[in-house]
Amino acid sequence: MWYKLNGQIQILQTWVTFLRTPVFSSFLSLISDEISDLNLSFLTNRNQNITKIVHNSQVCKLRKILNDTFDYERRIQIVDGVLKKPKYIYTNAEQKPKWLGEMFIYTQEETEGSGVDFTVMIPGDLKNYQVEIKALIDFYKLAGKRYKIVVNENI
Repeated sequence: MWYKLNGQIQILQTWVTFLRTPVFSSFLSLISDEISDLNLSFLTNRNQNITKIVHNSQVCKLRKILNDTFDYERRIQIVDGVLKKPKYIYTNAEQKPKWLGEMFIYTQEETEGSGVDFTVMIPGDLKNYQVEIKALIDFYKLAGKRYKIVVNENI
């Protein structure tokens, strides 16, 4: 592969043959360490870029990259947003029926029109990494999708 560079062998092979003495060889190997370090940082950056390209906003791939990055036990889950129909309580001036019956109170995020599109469930021991998890989700999610991160102590 063209990007895998062995700096020491490359420098020694391009050096003039009659100057390949042990003193020059040790000096050239010292120089080649810098080239090898630069090549290692290039390979690391290349692998990170390939990972970013391969993964996208699909739920399975988003869950995979979150689990690969933060939790090797694969406990991070992505759950679809539960959207409920909002129920309204009318005032006396509106002269609508007042009987409420049994009612559940939902947050604004859980109702239609203003809710979240998905929920990321993370285990309790990862609650210190919420900022990093949020940054990774923001990088991979589709534009306009809303989410919330819920820490689940039972996982």
